[in-house]
Amino acid sequence: MADDDDLDELLDEVEKKFCRNVSVASPVRADSPEASKCGKDKGKQSATKLKQPISSVVAEDIDVLLEELLEEDDRDSPQPKMKHFPKGPQVEKKLSSQFGGRKCCPVFVGGSAVTNGVGTATSKRSCDRLRCISCDFRVLMFDDSEWDSSCDYLFLRNNVPDRQKLRTKLKKRRGLRAYACQCSWFSGSEPTDLGDQPQLRWVCGKHLD
Repeated sequence: MADDDDLDELLDEVEKKFCRNVSVASPVRADSPEASKCGKDKGKQSATKLKQPISSVVAEDIDVLLEELLEEDDRDSPQPKMKHFPKGPQVEKKLSSQFGGRKCCPVFVGGSAVTNGVGTATSKRSCDRLRCISCDFRVLMFDDSEWDSSCDYLFLRNNVPDRQKLRTKLKKRRGLRAYACQCSWFSGSEPTDLGDQPQLRWVCGKHLD
């Protein structure tokens, strides 16, 4: 009888814990199969309810841990550094060839005895890089020559830059130099500032050497 009493008490406790929602209108005996089944089902549901918060807590802990690890990796990883390459001689040479060169100031023309090169106020050299801003042709030079009086615009228009054809209007004169583009011509022996010759639309096209 003592064992039966103990079993009844145990079943009562199980019923109280897991079978609270059983309707009073349809009572179930504690020792019936329905009671034991109800106890098992309630036990499973309670176990499931207990597992869910534990798993969610574990998942949150894992997410926090992963975020901390990623932040540490970001702090430890070296930042990319900008590389500064010094200007090499090739780069400087290329820049000087594009934007370099010197211009005559003022621009001089002169005879064959006048040295060619970059003209300045103190060094009156004859510019050999002349270009006409009117016809956009390079100015041709002929040493020890001067233009014949029959030379005209039409002749230059038809023959520049053919040097061989242009020589038909040149005369040999030692010390002089003849200049011509497709629209203008000039002969001289002494250094002459082009600023004093407004009819000549010639400018220095830069000396690279």
